[in-house]
Amino acid sequence: MKILLIGPSECGKTVLASFLSDTTETIGADYSPTQGVRILEFESYGNKKSAYEVELWDCAGDFKFESCWPALMKDANGVVTVFNPDVPSHLKEIETWHSTFISSQGLQDAQCLLIAHHKPGSGAGTTRPPLAPQLNKLPLIHSILEEEPEDVRQEFHKYLGNVMRMLSENQEREEMSLIT
Repeated sequence: MKILLIGPSECGKTVLASFLSDTTETIGADYSPTQGVRILEFESYGNKKSAYEVELWDCAGDFKFESCWPALMKDANGVVTVFNPDVPSHLKEIETWHSTFISSQGLQDAQCLLIAHHKPGSGAGTTRPPLAPQLNKLPLIHSILEEEPEDVRQEFHKYLGNVMRMLSENQEREEMSLIT
């Protein structure tokens, strides 16, 4: 399963990607912007019985990499949009990310997730930030890694399970249409 992690520069995508994939090489390190994309591979366990491979594509937030976006989007099964709700420009910028990576690809709401990633010591609230209408219908989780890391991981794995279930259902439908 290929999941894209997108959003504005300096919103915490790499820290979150490292945490969610159990890769700790960059947590606590000085900020170093992702160049293009960083692909993290790990297994996720859906119902404790079955594991599935996940590729988490940590995409650079700099628009200078925009020419690479079509290649990144190819065969993506889901998109997680990360933003810092304490930075007003991020609320506007994620609209652009949504239209480029989600609307243009025809992804369904179940294939998408918003993560309001709060930086350490931000006094984070967990109310829903004021988002554009097309973003308000997407599931949103608050990421406060210093306080509730396992809640974030659990919600992310629930999202992955939903995407996997949807992919399986689509595959079954395709197979049934070939039979009839």
